[in-house]
Amino acid sequence: MSFINYSSREINCKIVYYGPGLCGKTTNLQYIYNKTAAETKGKLISLSTETDRTLFFDFLPLSLGEIRGFKTRFHLYTVPGQVFYDASRKLILKGVDGVVFVADSQIERMEANMESIENLRVNLAEQGYDLNKIPYVLQYNKRDLPNAVTPEEMRKAINPRNIPEYQAVAPTGVGVFDTLKAVAKLVLTELKKGG
Repeated sequence: MSFINYSSREINCKIVYYGPGLCGKTTNLQYIYNKTAAETKGKLISLSTETDRTLFFDFLPLSLGEIRGFKTRFHLYTVPGQVFYDASRKLILKGVDGVVFVADSQIERMEANMESIENLRVNLAEQGYDLNKIPYVLQYNKRDLPNAVTPEEMRKAINPRNIPEYQAVAPTGVGVFDTLKAVAKLVLTELKKGG
């Protein structure tokens, strides 16, 4: 879970953006990076394949204030969406404090969303985490597309527990910061319980 550096008085929390390939995970992080003040962010590192999909992760340290005199710093990661990079997904989930599942709202991607959530559940369990107990929010991305299913259909298919959910259009920023704030708040709430 979160790493506390007593010498620098920093609490480092890890948030992972998870979801099927091309659902908008990297686009979320790029938007956050581009709209965040220079003094509150670190360097955005993106490793991509020749097809411009994220191969390993995006890493964006983002400072969001203090808790009990300690600066909180969020490290945002994305996992590769493609199933054949599952080992990378597992590695990136190690030490996770919160998860944002980015779902693709297009009707033809609903099965990929469900498979990816199940993959998330399995990979978290292998690390000793329970998706039902970890800070977790859903983002229904690509809401602007004509073939997007309704939020009610999305909820029925991938959100039976009724966890916090946000509609988004990542390239324009709609819902991007709402999603980040929601998961950050859940992570900080968990952190305060433990301390």
